[in-house]
Amino acid sequence: MRLALLPLSLIAAALATPAQSQWQILPSPTSANLRGIHSLGNGIAWASGSNGAVLRTTDDGVHWAVCSTPPGAGKLDFRGIQAFDASTAIVMSSGKGDLSRLYKTTDACRTWTLLFTNPDPEGFWDSIQFADDHHGFLLGDPVLVSGAVEKRVVFKQTIDGGKTWTSWEPTVSDFAIGEHTAAFAASNSSMSIEDRFHAVVATGGEGGSAIGFPGNNEFPTDKAFCGEWCPPVTEKMATRELNVWWDLKLPFPKTESGGIFSIAINRVRTEAPNPIVAVGGDYKLPDSSAGTAAYGNDGLGSEFKAATTPPHGYRSAVAYDAPTQTWITVGPNGTDISTDDGRNWRALHPTPTEPPDADRNWNALSLPFVVGPHGHIGKLRPEALTQSGPAKP
Repeated sequence: MRLALLPLSLIAAALATPAQSQWQILPSPTSANLRGIHSLGNGIAWASGSNGAVLRTTDDGVHWAVCSTPPGAGKLDFRGIQAFDASTAIVMSSGKGDLSRLYKTTDACRTWTLLFTNPDPEGFWDSIQFADDHHGFLLGDPVLVSGAVEKRVVFKQTIDGGKTWTSWEPTVSDFAIGEHTAAFAASNSSMSIEDRFHAVVATGGEGGSAIGFPGNNEFPTDKAFCGEWCPPVTEKMATRELNVWWDLKLPFPKTESGGIFSIAINRVRTEAPNPIVAVGGDYKLPDSSAGTAAYGNDGLGSEFKAATTPPHGYRSAVAYDAPTQTWITVGPNGTDISTDDGRNWRALHPTPTEPPDADRNWNALSLPFVVGPHGHIGKLRPEALTQSGPAKP
């Protein structure tokens, strides 16, 4: 064998070097800028992007089918998508006023129904997330609501699968977080679901970044509101006394193009506190590692701290891989992982046999899939995280 002709030192070095392969680049039928991705498992995933693009796969990404475009949506930017099965999904467009819309398909995207159009001419939707087939949340940039003196974050809930949406407008200024502050719609992940009646949301901008925990403890016990879908009241729900509370002292850039772009919660644990990781930076400074990650939890009074060793650039999406207990984050200039709940991050790099940019130019995550500009689609290789080793400071 040829291997026997190599010096033993080189053989030992080769065997000791862990593989770094990560994203398998998949064939894509579109050139759209993809920012929405939702993987359901069992080989089913949906993706969405610019110019009304919607894709779906039922064979784990081997083939991606181009969906029909919803009527009148050919120029819309579908930045968020939530799927329920191989035939059913809701797609969210982001844009000023009525350019923010929700469409739903129940026949594998052959036809679409317009569910909801943004009624506020100054509004802009940033994220849509569902806890199950019925319960979902919609997050939008702050607008001036009736009777208020300050703009408030738009936060709506549905309990009927998106047919109707209820606005949350607390009597106190819980949703008023200051001027020049908004959520980002870069990856449909400026909001993360805790359960059917609680979420975690993140903002940024010149006014500074904030993490909020909107929740309503009256909903779970109100049978007139949630009917057969009412969950049992838990200790975690009972300890939430306020509809919304914010952590405003966060280590992210205070610029128009900076802040938190993505937030995720480790929901594997059944009791609080659950770890939360937020990532971002300034998208106009993609190679700057200043203010790109923070970590905390969903316990009452939790304070978020800056990562000791941050990702090596602006990051637009973060996700948690439960089997390997690893956080992964992506952005224009690369991919990073953390195995200590966001305290320290280190970069993943392509192997010599992979495309040199296999780790970069990504927008959004829903493991094992990742999407980006120009129809870019990737799939996390099964061995990528198990062979990567622990993150080190």
